[in-house]
Formats: sequence, C-alpha cells, structure tokens
Amino acid sequence: HLQLVESGGGLVQPGGSLILSCAASGFTLDYYAIGWFRQAPGKEREGVSCISSSGGSTKYADSGRGRFTISRDNAKNTVYLQMNSLKPEDTAVYYCAARARWQCVLTTKYDRWGQGTQVTVSS
Repeated sequence: HLQLVESGGGLVQPGGSLILSCAASGFTLDYYAIGWFRQAPGKEREGVSCISSSGGSTKYADSGRGRFTISRDNAKNTVYLQMNSLKPEDTAVYYCAARARWQCVLTTKYDRWGQGTQVTVSS
C-alpha cells in the first residue's frame, strides 16, 4: 500500500509557527523530488515549496519565501515544511506530493499525493 501521509496541521495564531511532516509508506522517497502545495476554499491549488531528491536544491513560492523552510530526512522517509510567521492567508489544506525526478517543480505535475492536513491561522 503506497501512501504519503501529511501530519502536523492544526489551529495557530497569526505570527505563530507550525511544522508539517510528510511520511511515505510502501515506497522510498530517496529518488523522488517532493513538493508542498496548498488549497484554500474556492482557490486553485498552488505550489508552496519543493525540494530535490537529494535535498541539494529547494524552491519557494513568493508567498512563503523567507517564512517557510522545506527539508528532508531520507533515512526517515520523511519531508518537512517548517512555517513561521504564519498569516491568516496561509489557511488552507496542505498537501505533499512526490515526483520521480531529481529536480522539483512548483506546478502540480507530481505522481503521488497525500490526503492533506488542515492548517488554520486565526486569532
């Protein structure tokens, strides 16, 4: 059973921090670039950040650049997204996705998707 499972979402106050995890089961992430995406109600799914299969390069959308940090631990078969200085507009369902390529992209051209985890930023 091949799965990507997101966790770590929840309710946080504006300015707060949250770290999301994306754990793979049934397959290894070693050869996959990983992306984080989000989708707010009534909005198109958008790329947030991504990381190459080796972890040697990363990309960030303007919305999260300087506030978000993506990382991976292939030994744990897990990718993380640390989010700082959260804003209400960051409220969305966050998804991780795996792509069988070395390089990552911030488009939705990924092979495997998780079910998402809800992030709500509100006072």
